[in-house]
Amino acid sequence: MSAPPEQAGPCPWTDPGFLPDDATALVIGASRGIGLAVTEQLLGSGRPSRVIALCRSPQTASELQRAAEGDRRLTILPVDVTDERSLRQAADRIEDGAGRLDLLFNCAGVLHEASGIWPERQLSDIDPAALTRAFEVNARGPLLVFKVFEQLLKRSAGARVATLSARVGSIGDNRLGGWYAYRASKAALNQFVRTTAIQWARLPRPILCVALHPGTVRTDLSAPFAGETYRGKVFEPALAADQLLSVLAGLSPDDSGGVFAWDGQPIPW
Repeated sequence: MSAPPEQAGPCPWTDPGFLPDDATALVIGASRGIGLAVTEQLLGSGRPSRVIALCRSPQTASELQRAAEGDRRLTILPVDVTDERSLRQAADRIEDGAGRLDLLFNCAGVLHEASGIWPERQLSDIDPAALTRAFEVNARGPLLVFKVFEQLLKRSAGARVATLSARVGSIGDNRLGGWYAYRASKAALNQFVRTTAIQWARLPRPILCVALHPGTVRTDLSAPFAGETYRGKVFEPALAADQLLSVLAGLSPDDSGGVFAWDGQPIPW
């Protein structure tokens, strides 16, 4: 892997070696936060000829809709990452239009929801329904994404797949405890990434598959905890998207299956 961006300068993720001129990029969880920023960065770069943005409710994704009005390369489709039928419907639409995927960037995830999901501080806080929901979105969802979009990725000459994980999903790096559902679901995601990467490395045209930790980003997901828990850097979504794309561009086939932070450093399992 190349040196981290802070040491070597930003990786040229707009370089043709990362995305060909006729590339098709797919962003999942694109309605807000990092997913929206990744979508905007890809459109602003001019590299991909098609950008497909998936989110649960396109009709309420006002910023994404405005981006689509100003750029015909952007297509917005509805999806629920926990529903394989919904994912297959999106894949069928992409099959009919683009025929392949060169980049898949999955930003869908859940830490808290109005339905009652909230990071646990102690064992007595654990709620079985919230635990199930965390695994559905953070672990099972990405695995279904790998399954459903595999055939489209295989048609690329060098597809790259990135899924947002989190440093708290690292077992070796766990020093604070708590956050049971989020930690465990991200740890499961990391294992799914690793296992899928091993399989995809055996293909005639290998697919690079990694998990990325964005750091603390100013989004709805981190907002309730930024002042309480995090004392380090807080990134704006646009900067976080640029950093993550730069890290992804700098990875080699030998890095496939790993978990990498926003600065390019590997994160222990």
